[in-house]
Amino acid sequence: MAKKKCPECEECLPAWLAAFGDLMSLLLCFFVLLLSMSSMDAKKVSEAIGSLSGAMSVLEGGTKTEISKQRIQESTPIESQDETSETVNRVQEAASDANEMMEKAQGPEISVEEAENGFVIKLPASLLFKPGSATIENQDTLLFLKRIALITEELPKDLELSVQGHTDNSNPGTNSPFKDNWELSTARAISVLHELVLDGVDPARMSACGYAQYRPVATNATPTGREKNRRVELRFYGTQKKDGVNIPKSVLDQGAN
Repeated sequence: MAKKKCPECEECLPAWLAAFGDLMSLLLCFFVLLLSMSSMDAKKVSEAIGSLSGAMSVLEGGTKTEISKQRIQESTPIESQDETSETVNRVQEAASDANEMMEKAQGPEISVEEAENGFVIKLPASLLFKPGSATIENQDTLLFLKRIALITEELPKDLELSVQGHTDNSNPGTNSPFKDNWELSTARAISVLHELVLDGVDPARMSACGYAQYRPVATNATPTGREKNRRVELRFYGTQKKDGVNIPKSVLDQGAN
């Protein structure tokens, strides 16, 4: 009986192998496209790698990257710092808007500066008062104070506000109802404080004081320097009250016992 001959192999690739190769190429392109369109969170990737490494004890210190209650508590101060920075940004935006509205006025502009435990808003006296006066007459400045009052009410309650009045070394003038710069600077600070109270700020978290010409920020030898010295500062600062602190008694308290 004659044996059947083996069929000759095809010279080219089989049809099914070509179709399979095309399918794999399309799948590879599809996943590459998905990866290029997605955004990877580096923090989450680091958390995942650290957790996996710590669980398998592959990398040294891998267990330190695992999510825990202690890590969540340690992240709280960072959130509060971001909130404070956001507040300062809002105040700076309000100051920029006010400066744009009052761009016709020549002289110093409203400025915002960060301090060690808060921030400071400097209001030029020329935008608030007439020479020798403590009455706020600029409507744009009043709108700015209303905006600051709204922001102040959203700040933490342990953040207090000190309104400080400053003048240059010139006398208030004969037409002024104030006899010296002490009275003028204090009256201007109180006027701003009263306006903030009318706009809704809690009076219990505010104070007012006047420094006359004794805390200048520029020289009083030039008109430009004197104009910078005539200002009202809104100083926002944090207060840290410690419970159980022994306050030393004064001589009067000791004598009463």
